[in-house]
Amino acid sequence: HVRVRGEISGFKRAASGHLYLSLKDENAKIDGVMWKGGAARLPFRPEDGIEVVATGKLTIYPGRSSYQIVIDSMEIAGEGALLQLLERLKAKLAAEGLFDPTLKRPLPYLPRVIGVVTSPTGAVIRDILHRLADRCPTRVIVWPVLVQGHGSAEQVAAAVDGFSAMDGPDRPDVVIVARGGGSIEDLWGFNEEIVVRAVAGCSIPIISAVGHETDTTLCDFAADVRAPTPTAAAEMAVPVRSELIAGLQTLQARSLRAVKRYGERAEER
Repeated sequence: HVRVRGEISGFKRAASGHLYLSLKDENAKIDGVMWKGGAARLPFRPEDGIEVVATGKLTIYPGRSSYQIVIDSMEIAGEGALLQLLERLKAKLAAEGLFDPTLKRPLPYLPRVIGVVTSPTGAVIRDILHRLADRCPTRVIVWPVLVQGHGSAEQVAAAVDGFSAMDGPDRPDVVIVARGGGSIEDLWGFNEEIVVRAVAGCSIPIISAVGHETDTTLCDFAADVRAPTPTAAAEMAVPVRSELIAGLQTLQARSLRAVKRYGERAEER
């Protein structure tokens, strides 16, 4: 077994699900194959030009009398390679218009139902529910998903699509996609193309609240509004109920004074 660091070249995904590629650097190149089972567990989508670290067994391919590596696992080689991949994907999706600011929709002022796509455990959902209860108690529907690791991107995209397809009284007026802070690797699922396309195509206004204030994902660019934190997303979603009631009471008092004044002037006339 060996670990090989190199740039992916000649990447192909066969109809069987197996992956075929080469790993190269400035001096050498070696062919590689990854069988369907291992390919399904990859936390990212391989493509030409990505620098990776592949772990597997060195074997000989008799058909060409050449060495190859049968890859068991593969990871992106460091944060620099991840950022490079991120910029390429961002440019591709921006060219398709998925981040067009003219397509952003305003949030409803007083949502009747709020959908939340996040992990059902942990601090994020507790923070959102607590903040909503403080500001303006509202019905919340949580669509539980993995927010990190293998399969997380597919689950988040399915949740967003699921909310978008709902109808009837349970359909949310606004959706919050939320996750706590973490490294670029931890947040990578929210940079996946499947998630970005689901968020951009959702028929319901979406608030993206992924990571802390300094974290940015492609999900943020595709959403209608980006919140710096999950708690801030809850604040954006609803007004403060006490302030709303105070404002209504002020308007009521003004309207009563206006009616009274009208009556007094009528008596004078």
